[in-house]
Amino acid sequence: MDKPTRFDEEVDWLVFGSGAAGLCAALVGRLEGLDVLLCEKTPLIGGTTATSGGTIWVPGSHQSQLTPTPDDLDSARRYLEGELGNDGASELREALLSSGPAMLDYLESKTEVRFKANSPYPDYHAERPGGAQGGRALSPLPFDGRLLGADFAMLRPPRDEFMVLGGMMVGRDEIRHLIRPWRSLQSLRIAARIVGRYARDRLSYRRGTRLLLGNALVGRLLYSYRNLGGRVALNTALQELCVEGGRVLGATVQADSGVRRIRARRGVVLATGGPSSSASWRERLLPGRDLPWSLAFDGNTGDGLDAGLAIGAVLDTRHDSPFFWMPASRLDRSGLPPVVYPHIRDRPKPGLIAVRDDGKRFVNEGNSYHDFVSALFAASPDSRTPHAWLICDRAFVRDFGLGVIHPVWQHLPSFERAGYLVSAATLESLAGKTGIDAQALRSTVMQYNDDASAGRDRAFGKGELALNRYNGDPDTAPNRCLRPIEAAPFYAVRVIPAPIGSSVGLLSDADARVLDDSRVPIEGLYACGNDMSSVMGGHYPGPGITLGPAMVFAYRAARHAAADRG
Repeated sequence: MDKPTRFDEEVDWLVFGSGAAGLCAALVGRLEGLDVLLCEKTPLIGGTTATSGGTIWVPGSHQSQLTPTPDDLDSARRYLEGELGNDGASELREALLSSGPAMLDYLESKTEVRFKANSPYPDYHAERPGGAQGGRALSPLPFDGRLLGADFAMLRPPRDEFMVLGGMMVGRDEIRHLIRPWRSLQSLRIAARIVGRYARDRLSYRRGTRLLLGNALVGRLLYSYRNLGGRVALNTALQELCVEGGRVLGATVQADSGVRRIRARRGVVLATGGPSSSASWRERLLPGRDLPWSLAFDGNTGDGLDAGLAIGAVLDTRHDSPFFWMPASRLDRSGLPPVVYPHIRDRPKPGLIAVRDDGKRFVNEGNSYHDFVSALFAASPDSRTPHAWLICDRAFVRDFGLGVIHPVWQHLPSFERAGYLVSAATLESLAGKTGIDAQALRSTVMQYNDDASAGRDRAFGKGELALNRYNGDPDTAPNRCLRPIEAAPFYAVRVIPAPIGSSVGLLSDADARVLDDSRVPIEGLYACGNDMSSVMGGHYPGPGITLGPAMVFAYRAARHAAADRG
């Protein structure tokens, strides 16, 4: 579009989106001395990051040197070469590896953003050359939300189903203590401390202020940004970019006060979260498929992509998959919004298999969520909405839960009435209720039970990979991921693919500058997070491969803009 006749406001650095990418770009911009405005189109800060696990994949960090599995960049480089192949993104790959540790050190030395390296926490294909058993996946340290003061109210809360007692966050390592506090004195003490803190919080707050996972990451980024005087404009949506002579000068936004034009002297950052929650974008990128659910933030509707494409940016579709995937189930609730639930914790546990309607398994159920869905797609090439059934018995649901159903404290009839859970006294009856081939299901379960008793899954090797064992049950032997399915009644929950983020995005260089169709940077325009074409090319090599690159390229973008005096 032509240059607007006037701007209503001027800043140095104009950032759209408030997930990890947008917040990191805004924070680094402030640290580099830029006048920054962070625009978020909704009333809350955090996007998908706030409801995520908050893990970032950053090889070679100093934090990894403190673990039993210290990491090095040469091994990570070898691992990525094997995972991604010659995908044309080697420049971005090198930028990720070289700048990741520097980004972490920069933030730790100047802000309250803190991470710890996890060990063990294996790469998703740790057995491959260069794969790591731990050290590359880093988690944000817990954060006291009370430090945010009034800003705590603008922090997007976690998913309701990932909190307990109406608003208490729980860490992965704390779950076993909370569901069975009587197992030991240590468990009782841990449970009492966590619940006691939460009870005190609820005297003054609508939810717990002990922030973990992605909520802690957003809280730390927001706290650090605001302490530097960083400004936030909520309910402010990107409408279009303002361009003159091929340079992006700023943007037009829709705010509560009306339409405004904001000049950006150093650049505009697109970090709006990608298109995962847009039905029209999913249809565009997945022709022939009908996938109605998304696990990404509802606001991730492709605003940044639309704005960039309108001025000559390029959509990079050279990806193994346009989205990153999770198997999801849906619980419909009377008078309440439905719950779309990500199946992360239940699939690797012993006593569960996944089958299609033909009654046959198609995957190692303990593999990563993305690999699980990739296998489902491969097994269902002609299905518009591929689905699978997670099959287990009563003992499994009691011990580990199933989807939205938590372990131990359960009222299963309510989930059956809602149509979420299917139960039957026999496998044949369960097959009849779900439409699964009954004879094949019985044969599959019998073979699985024989393998479980022997401790080896001959069909798919469940329990043999490092990731399987990490997520399995340490109290089950000889295989943490196998035990027979035999304690009637039997249960089934239907899952379908749901995107958790997008890989396809705007073609960008190593400094996150958006490129045109001649591979020339569009001056003044940057993209990071899911608005930037993923360095992973649609592959999913390890935990945190969306948030890690999001923060690294946000860091590079802000420092590039701050250094650019042109």
